[in-house]
Amino acid sequence: MRPMCRARCSGTLGPATLTVVGPENERMHVIAHGGAGSVPDEPAMRQRSLATAVEEATRSDDPLEAACTAVRALEDDPRFNAGVGSVAQSDGTIRTDAGLMADDGTTGAACGMAGVANAVDVASVVATETPHVVLAGEPAVDLAAAFDVETDVDLWTDRTRERWDAADPPSGGLDETLPWVREQFGRGSDTVGAVATDGESLVAATSTGGRWFALAGRVGDVPQIGAGFYADDRGGASATGAGEAIARFGLARRAVDELERRSSHQAAEEVIEEFADATGERAGLVVVDHDGHAGSATNAASMQTAERP
Repeated sequence: MRPMCRARCSGTLGPATLTVVGPENERMHVIAHGGAGSVPDEPAMRQRSLATAVEEATRSDDPLEAACTAVRALEDDPRFNAGVGSVAQSDGTIRTDAGLMADDGTTGAACGMAGVANAVDVASVVATETPHVVLAGEPAVDLAAAFDVETDVDLWTDRTRERWDAADPPSGGLDETLPWVREQFGRGSDTVGAVATDGESLVAATSTGGRWFALAGRVGDVPQIGAGFYADDRGGASATGAGEAIARFGLARRAVDELERRSSHQAAEEVIEEFADATGERAGLVVVDHDGHAGSATNAASMQTAERP
């Protein structure tokens, strides 16, 4: 058994914001982001990955497949903090989260999954194959395996292993771990996401490996409806940044609410400004309305995006 969006994608890596041509669904409009945070290493290579991901996504038959295809490509790229290359929690385990929502209310999220690179596919299974909205931990991993989403994946890279080894995590109990988490948590906030529409339906999806050195079991904004992702008959949004602040603020839904009064770009800019004023934190957004008009904004040092057509 396979989830609806389980078409694999491929591509090569190379330089900065560019348009990639190739066979595509002319009705499909896709925008993707690679996370809001510090200026990344190899930004040109990451930009090429984003461009390739959205170009492949435009070949999809429907927006659910398109959003998943774009996000999955970024989960498979170790340069991003989602899937392979994700960050570790306080116990040295990498756990992935994802959520997606369609404009008709179809919603699924999965979180706290060890060994699952393509968290977005598990979110799709939850949305399309279960009566639930969110599934967590080992049962979510079991669901992934039952629907042919690969599990037991090594999500570490040389870069993340070196950082973990240099962090000198405590080996004692919670009384030692909590002070260390308070000191270390919050370094790095990249998350990937995409919004896709064919002019009839629309899907927003977001995926993450979390934030470095979070307490084991921490779940941030990404799998929370209205925080890391949201879609309805007005449009859709995918958010990235300081997860706890995004969850409290309801960033993605606030952006879609603004589509009643503003263009996609204006909505993104307005809500990021309000978020910064209210929380003092960093975040980024991509926002799309049903006509395929896309906007993005961030108050972080960097947020790379790519868009087709």
